[in-house]
Amino acid sequence: MADFYELFRVRRDASAEDIKKAYRKLALQYHPDRNEGSKEAEERFKQVTRAYEVLRDPDQRALYDRYGEAGLARGPAGAQAHDFSDALEVFMRDFGGFGDLFGTRAGSRRRGPTRGQNLRVRLPLTLSDVVNGVRRTLKIQALDPCDHCGSSGAEPGTEPRSCPTCGGTGEERLVQRSVFGQMVSVHPCRTCRGEGLVIESLCRRCHGEGLVRAEIEVEIEVPPGVSSENFITMRGRGNAGPRGGPRGDLIVTLDVADDPRFVRDGAQLLYELPVTVGQTVLGDEVEVLTVDGSARLRIPPGTQSGELLRVREQGLPELGGGRRGDQIVRVTVWIPEHLTTEQERLYRAIRSVEDEAPERIVDRKGFWSRVKEAFGGG
Repeated sequence: MADFYELFRVRRDASAEDIKKAYRKLALQYHPDRNEGSKEAEERFKQVTRAYEVLRDPDQRALYDRYGEAGLARGPAGAQAHDFSDALEVFMRDFGGFGDLFGTRAGSRRRGPTRGQNLRVRLPLTLSDVVNGVRRTLKIQALDPCDHCGSSGAEPGTEPRSCPTCGGTGEERLVQRSVFGQMVSVHPCRTCRGEGLVIESLCRRCHGEGLVRAEIEVEIEVPPGVSSENFITMRGRGNAGPRGGPRGDLIVTLDVADDPRFVRDGAQLLYELPVTVGQTVLGDEVEVLTVDGSARLRIPPGTQSGELLRVREQGLPELGGGRRGDQIVRVTVWIPEHLTTEQERLYRAIRSVEDEAPERIVDRKGFWSRVKEAFGGG
C-alpha cells in the first residue's frame, strides 16, 4: 500500500484537520455513488479510509510513523476499515451530512513556502544487524538551495514578478454545471505552476529552479528487531523546498537479507542441525551456531530425527524492546554413505541385537504442527 501521507498529499506533521480534509476529498472522489459500482473505485475508497483511520488516531499514527504498516500490528486494533461496509460506516460517521457533498468550495491558495519532495533510499541489512541494531552513514543525492540566487531562481539583481495569468494567486478556477449543481474546481496555474510568480531572468547556476543537486551525508540509527517490512522516516532530511521552502523527509526502506543458515519467523529462528546416529541414540551436548556466535545444546538420549529442540533467547529481539526470541533447532540424523571396515563390523553387530523398528512412528501433531507450536512458544 502507498505511504499514507503521500496518499493524502499532506506533510508528515500535518494536523488532524488537514488529514480529515484530505480524506474527505479522496473519499468523495472514490465514493460508490459517484463511480457506478466500479470495483477499482471501491478498493481505493477502502484504501483511503484505512489510511484515515490510522492517521486520525494519535497512538496508531505514532506507530505508523516509526515502523510503517508493519508496526500497526503491535498497537491496539482500533477502528480500521477492513471491508467496504466498514469504510462506508467511517465515512458516514464523520461526514454524515450532505451539504456540498458533490461540490468543491473555492479555497484560498496555500500560503507559505512549498515543502520539498521526500527522498527514498534502500538500506541493506543482515540478521546480525537486526540483533543489536546498527548505525550507518549514507551518502545521498538531494536538492539543496542554490547559493548563487538565494533559492529565488532569479539572477542576482533581478526580481520575480507577479504571474499575469493568475494575478499572483497561483490558482485557476473552473466553474461547471452538472445535474448535481454547480461545481467549482481549483487547479494550480499553468503559467507559474502554482507559485504566483514568474521569473524573466533565470539564475545561471540553477536555471530558475532555485535548487541544485548535492551529495549529503545522513546518519541512520536502526533499532534492533527490524524486518524488511519496516522503514525509518527522517523528517527534514529530504529535498529542499523551492523558493526557500522547508525540506521534505527521507524515507529509509530497510532490506534485511535472507540468511541461508536460518529461517526467520518474527523474533524466532529455525536452524537445522545434522547429527550422527550415535548422538541421537546416546545423547550428546553440542555447539550450535547462532546468529551472533554459538550456544551449547543438550541432545537427550533417544532423540528422533526431525525433533525440535529450543535454545532460549538466541533468536532475534522483538521490535520496540522486550525479550529476545528463541532459536528452534531441528535435529536431522546424518546417515554415512561410506563405511570403513571397522564401522561396518560394528553396525552389523548393533543390528544383530537391536529391536525391530515399529511399523510407523506415531506423531499425532505432525512436523509442521510442532514447528508452529515451537514458534508460538508452546
